[in-house]
Amino acid sequence: MQYIIKKTGVLLITLILVSMLAFLAFQIIPGDPTTKLLGTEYTPERAAALREELGLNRSIPARYWDWLTAFLTGDMGTSYSYSMAVREVLRGKVAVTAALSILSWLLVTAVSIPLGIALARYKGGRFDRISLSINQILMAIPPFFLGILFTYLFGLLLRWFVPGRFVPFSQSFWGCIGYLFFPALAISIPKIAKVAKLLRSSILHEMNLDYVRTAYSHGNSRWMVIKDHVLRNALLPVVTYLAMSLADIVASSIIVEQVFVLPGLGRLLIASISNRDFPVALCIVVIIAFVVVFMNYLADVVTQYVDPRVRLS
Repeated sequence: MQYIIKKTGVLLITLILVSMLAFLAFQIIPGDPTTKLLGTEYTPERAAALREELGLNRSIPARYWDWLTAFLTGDMGTSYSYSMAVREVLRGKVAVTAALSILSWLLVTAVSIPLGIALARYKGGRFDRISLSINQILMAIPPFFLGILFTYLFGLLLRWFVPGRFVPFSQSFWGCIGYLFFPALAISIPKIAKVAKLLRSSILHEMNLDYVRTAYSHGNSRWMVIKDHVLRNALLPVVTYLAMSLADIVASSIIVEQVFVLPGLGRLLIASISNRDFPVALCIVVIIAFVVVFMNYLADVVTQYVDPRVRLS
């Protein structure tokens, strides 16, 4: 319990610090929101009146405190560009980014674990050597570059999807999943390579321990030893990594959305920063930070309870 309380305290402090730094960054970057809002009707008098109306003339600490207290009660503020509640602006965008992130994570989990087991089972064979060479290449390729390749290959050449023509959930659930598959594949491929290699290394490490030699002495084959004795212990670091990787996948989704022209948080964040719509941009940054920090927190807590060695340390 003391461990959870400590980790929860670190989680809350981290989120507050991130929100403070993000709020400060949006206040000091060049550009005045009133210039974007007024456009051709800009005059110094109108700008001054609008700044007073938006509360931009107040001190930064006072504005941050008002934003934080409102945010904690569920009020995310009002968008400068859309003149509507930030909650409403984010509603559909969050669903797209969440669907892309979950689909990517499911692909990583479904492919990497069987692949890692196969690599460990056939260690030293041709399949193992070829797969490890390909793994090294795939781990080094950024998801956005894979997205560009997939857009050209599957979108423009093979015409398996129309780049930029996103199908929303309300129109067709499976059509939406079909469009999200290629962005999810671009995000998941480097992760699949990393997780498969991690599981292979974890299994091979376990294979050198005393309990494995005991299992061999009872007449078990290599596959039976891996399946019945080794895999449960070898999966622990992989499960922890998979839990933590969801945060990284969310961050990658924000970038890949730009390549596939997805109406998610990524495009909205870029547009909000360009238009100096700081209430929207700040909420997106805080949401992303929460996912990253919370998934790391969850992985630490789960590992502490699952692995007795962590509790003893």
